Amino acid sequence: MTIRIISIREFRENMTGLLREAQAKDIHFVIMRHAVPVARVAPFSKKEMALEELTREIAEARAQAKRGEVFTQKEIEKMMGL
Repeated sequence: MTIRIISIREFRENMTGLLREAQAKDIHFVIMRHAVPVARVAPFSKKEMALEELTREIAEARAQAKRGEVFTQKEIEKMMGL
């Protein structure tokens, strides 16, 4: 991981390229405004991305269960041809 300090102006003017660079090269950017750090931009790791996806899927599964959109074990076995 590399940390690079940039101005808010540089970030604003080059946001797309900097975000691509952060992801491709695992660079973390510290964004400064008048010599004061105001934000940090860092790429998601594969683990973090997987956890985000899993969290969304669990939330959707819970919502489906609340709506009664569930299957019994026998229904699942029938769908799978068991």
